[in-house]
Amino acid sequence: MITTIFKRFVTVSILSVLLCPTIQAQAYKIEHLEPISWWNNMQSNSLQIMVHGKNISNLTPRIQHDSLRIDGIKKVENSNYLFIDLTLSENLKPGKYAIDFYQDNVKVLTHQYDILSRNKLSAAETSFTAKDVIYLITTDRFSNGDKSNDSVETLIEKADRSKKGGRHGGDIQGIINQLAYLQDMGFTQIWTMPMVENDMADHSYHGYSATDFYQIDPRFGSNELYQKLANQAQAHGIGLIKDVVLNHIGANHWWMKDLPTSDWLNYQNSDFTGTQHRRESLHDPHASQHDKTLFADGWFVPTMPDLNQRNELLSNYLIQNTLWWIEYANLSGLRVDTYSYSDKAFLSTWTKRITEEYPNINIVGEEWATNPAIVSYWQRGKKTHDGYQSYLPSVMDFPLQAAIVAGLTHQENWNTGLNELYQAIANDFQYADPYNLVTFTDNHDMSRIYTQLNEDLSLFKMAMGYLLTSRGIPQVYYGTEVLLANPTSTDHGIIRSDFPGGWQGDKHNAFQGLGLTNQQTEAQSYIRSLLNWRKNAKAIHHGKLTHFAPKNGVYVYFREYQNEKIMVVLNKNKQQVPLNPMDYNEVIQLNKQAINVLTGESLLLTNPVSIPSQSISIWQIKEHE
Repeated sequence: MITTIFKRFVTVSILSVLLCPTIQAQAYKIEHLEPISWWNNMQSNSLQIMVHGKNISNLTPRIQHDSLRIDGIKKVENSNYLFIDLTLSENLKPGKYAIDFYQDNVKVLTHQYDILSRNKLSAAETSFTAKDVIYLITTDRFSNGDKSNDSVETLIEKADRSKKGGRHGGDIQGIINQLAYLQDMGFTQIWTMPMVENDMADHSYHGYSATDFYQIDPRFGSNELYQKLANQAQAHGIGLIKDVVLNHIGANHWWMKDLPTSDWLNYQNSDFTGTQHRRESLHDPHASQHDKTLFADGWFVPTMPDLNQRNELLSNYLIQNTLWWIEYANLSGLRVDTYSYSDKAFLSTWTKRITEEYPNINIVGEEWATNPAIVSYWQRGKKTHDGYQSYLPSVMDFPLQAAIVAGLTHQENWNTGLNELYQAIANDFQYADPYNLVTFTDNHDMSRIYTQLNEDLSLFKMAMGYLLTSRGIPQVYYGTEVLLANPTSTDHGIIRSDFPGGWQGDKHNAFQGLGLTNQQTEAQSYIRSLLNWRKNAKAIHHGKLTHFAPKNGVYVYFREYQNEKIMVVLNKNKQQVPLNPMDYNEVIQLNKQAINVLTGESLLLTNPVSIPSQSISIWQIKEHE
């Protein structure tokens, strides 16, 4: 009997040892591991991986490979998180690398981590410049290419096209389906509002409340489809710009159920504290520290928790996430939402890291202020009042947007009307590089330009003509080309209305030019002609801007590059006016003839000419022979 008992004891003991890894493996599970993959031959050889799972910090990670080395392990107060610091050697090859997790020298988990091969031709190396025109798309409202993903069972908000703030069903496939239209129109870059997962109860369509930084929202498509969009767009001569949100997340982000640290968010353990939106406080020499802190750390709304980028682990996470998407989707550039609301030191670090990895990438930040002193503060190369060093190449030119509307709608006087447009350009001395600003007449957060101009087609043409011939990188909001408007409401859901023809059964189809009004057709044709001419207009891409002070409702400016000269004349008067080209001989010099770039009409520069009422005329000056 003793022998039998001993045999049973030995048998049970052996089985316990053999089954131990299985039993322990059932007790541990990796719920998130991010970045979800990485690349070899990156400029930086460092990588920090966030691992999340129940009591995961009880385990010790190991990698048995000389080319991928663990240099450090960071634990935080939440035992469900582990941060692994890796060094990637120069000879690291693409492939799957096992990250083993041990407890008491017993391996209980293994994760196969993908190291991928980098893009050979990086779109970020050419990026977007003044040669481009950007088309801003609200994906949910542009085109529904896949009705099967309008609603997803596992996500909260379902499609309801009748709701102005609801999801309407536009998706990535819809954009892919319309790439030929965008190419024909003459657009060369696409900027879409964010498309990562937004699993929120309402208003999830706009994308600014991320609930997962590494996944495209299934109602838009998938990561693979986003990658396909970038590839297909490039085949049509169009780059893809990603909208990045660094300041906040959505209240349903998976972090919110299990925050990594006690300082992952600003005002993390207090009642809702909102920002006061006083961006001036960052620069005001008289500002209280209270106002400075509240601006940057306060939340936008209770459903958008504000991230604390002073936490180095979070800072590194956000930097790596940005790099991941650039490389994964071969992006041509970035637009950063609510730029100045993030921590200033972090923004400097973030832009430096991104531009070190991609030296030629263009990044534009949103600083919604009409004061150029505030906007210009953030652009790379600016000598700032406080010594702050920014690495941000571009900013959105909100001052010029306001000046375009004011210049065309305010009565002409010594200091108003077109003089306001002139003054905005005269303020360019405040910018380190005014030619790299992103200019626009409207966007997704303000009334449509056709509405702002009181639905006056002549003023609309003047505004768009100016946008596409002045300095900077123009951005056009989707539907602007067919005069989408919001005459009765400034609600964002109305401003971001559905593009006509983007849904099966639409009565009008702007993609095909069907069912449009005469004015819509005229506007679309005008934009198409201007954009396609602009593609080859080097003086517009690279040329110096010289302007003359407006006089009697007429504003004249020139773009010059090498031997190419473009003359632009805005006549705001409701009657035609005479113009003597010799008044501008400083630029015209000995040249005697010009050709209207849209009509082909010839202009003799030695004689006075009549400029049509409320018009913009664009002339290419022919060299003197």
